[in-house]
Amino acid sequence: MNVHQKREAGFRASFRTLPVTLGAVLLCAAALACGGSHAGDSSQAAKAAAPPAAAPPASQTGGFDGARAWTYLEKIVSFGPRPPASANIHLEQAWLVSQLQSFGCQVSEDNFQAQTGVGKLAMENIVAKIPGKDPGIVLLLSHYDTLRLPGFVGADDGGSSTAVLLEVAHDMCGKPSPLTVWIAFLDGEEEQTNFQSEQEAQTIWTSDNNTFGSRELAASMELSGDLEKVKALLLADMVGDANLGITRESNSTPWLEQLVWSVAKRLGYTQYFLSTYMSVTDDHTPFLSRHVPSADIIDFNYPYWHTSQDTLDKCSPHSLAVVGHVFLESIQALDQKFVPQTHGKS
Repeated sequence: MNVHQKREAGFRASFRTLPVTLGAVLLCAAALACGGSHAGDSSQAAKAAAPPAAAPPASQTGGFDGARAWTYLEKIVSFGPRPPASANIHLEQAWLVSQLQSFGCQVSEDNFQAQTGVGKLAMENIVAKIPGKDPGIVLLLSHYDTLRLPGFVGADDGGSSTAVLLEVAHDMCGKPSPLTVWIAFLDGEEEQTNFQSEQEAQTIWTSDNNTFGSRELAASMELSGDLEKVKALLLADMVGDANLGITRESNSTPWLEQLVWSVAKRLGYTQYFLSTYMSVTDDHTPFLSRHVPSADIIDFNYPYWHTSQDTLDKCSPHSLAVVGHVFLESIQALDQKFVPQTHGKS
């Protein structure tokens, strides 16, 4: 994603724009070196030191099983690096489809060819569809590919959000739903460059060499007429950090972002859903440009971003449970907003 971040992470200073990828441009303090480890930021170091916490029981998180989501994340990371068209991502794709089918989801696979900076690549979007009483769609997104950097397994970046939405699918598939819910696992979000160093991976970003899966999905839904049925889009990206701190995203649709933050406040999660802002170009951008209400749920204050240290030990089952709980409750809030004669799920 392309990120412009305004943050209060232990410093207040003038900002400058620096290009990075995950597809991102991060606004850093002028005195801060924007390296992969963010070694100059003491708050980042303290953040990284927080030990992983266990997930609360599903009975406390609206039915979302954070421990089970963690097992999904473990499996995803076990595939190793997963850039588009790689042998490992093919294993991941087959596993994702089999899991979703085992949950009772209706699953569609959209295979497409993308012209990228490293040549033409075969990519695949995987969409689980949960029929609702109302044809209006709540669209959930996560990318499941990883950066093209040797040794990069993307536990947080690509893995955590995929694990969360898999558990959302596990909870929702086969159950009656007021609104229709589509859960899309997207290929090709990352910049398609064969990076040779972490510095390259953090500083090279181009406008048209990433977000291939979301651009494909938005275009195909527009062509089919399904796009106009989308009431709201929630994107999860980098949500597993052991010391979770999700900032508001200033490109997101204000009413939808406020709905999510209100849900988080009601659930007692204000320490994880923060009041600070950043600006992000991410997988929600192709939908925003088509006037789809969209919100990006992302914790970008992550010291291991685009480094080989983005590994399982930096993530937490508790963080997965918090975000998953907020997603489930936000879907119910959207049900009540757009299908007011219902009161949550029946």
